[in-house]
Amino acid sequence: MELASWTQLLEQLHCPYRRDVPMADYTSFRIGGPADLMIEPETEDQVAAVVRHAGETGTPLVVLGNGSNLLVADRGIRGAVLHFGRGFSEILRTGEVSLQCEAGAQLASVCKRALDLSLGGMEFAWGIPGSVGGAALMNAGAYGGEMKDVLVRCRHLLPDGTVGERAGGDLELAYRHSAYSDSGEIILTVEVRLVPREAEQIRARMEELMGRRREKQPLEWPSAGSTFKRPEGAYAAALIEQCGLKGERVGGAMVSDKHSGFIINTGGATASDVLALIDRVKERVYTQTGFELECEVRMVGF
Repeated sequence: MELASWTQLLEQLHCPYRRDVPMADYTSFRIGGPADLMIEPETEDQVAAVVRHAGETGTPLVVLGNGSNLLVADRGIRGAVLHFGRGFSEILRTGEVSLQCEAGAQLASVCKRALDLSLGGMEFAWGIPGSVGGAALMNAGAYGGEMKDVLVRCRHLLPDGTVGERAGGDLELAYRHSAYSDSGEIILTVEVRLVPREAEQIRARMEELMGRRREKQPLEWPSAGSTFKRPEGAYAAALIEQCGLKGERVGGAMVSDKHSGFIINTGGATASDVLALIDRVKERVYTQTGFELECEVRMVGF
């Protein structure tokens, strides 16, 4: 990529950026080599200008939220990373029961804001370590709830830098999928519609779910959350355990002995370690059970 043109553009935009940024610092797996350029926009105009310039220069552009469902290659990312972080995380109340959240807002922050306003419906997301933009993109869910239950509208940026919107059925929300999964559109803001509820009731449910997470999930280890999607008619974790893969290792990567649906970084794991372990798990599960596991983790830089 031509760094000179990028540097000139970003300085004109007063848009924060850095070069050669270790992606291990930006993923919950704590794995990944350096990105050539890390761009951290603070306004929609900056995002639009970055997207247009990427198209004009042919620069690969990776969109990053909290990096909680991401495996970055050991060699890193050749091109630019558009990181929606603290500078793009505003949460506004837009109606009696509605919140509009910038894509970089953490799900934890959205949950806390809803609690403060005595609005229920986001409790399922308490403890999911992601951004609200990423959650909308993949229709994140847990414990019987998902974004589909609360998401009503997303504003997005098209590849040509113009703004569009999807709402209702146009969001195409399904299991770990939305219209944004394959569209190339970049989510800017997410609107959720909640329900009035007693704050103590909301808090109690959040505490209950967090307790269940701590009891059953290996939160003490770096990971990308659940590694595989739930296959139709079965549960990935049960299949993996049934095949004797609990505790299976490749280098520093291990199938968690606490929850076999998670691959964890026990220290010093590489992306190659994780990929090799994923392939081993998929092969053995298919050979022994006939179920073909589909990876839920997004792969970048390979």
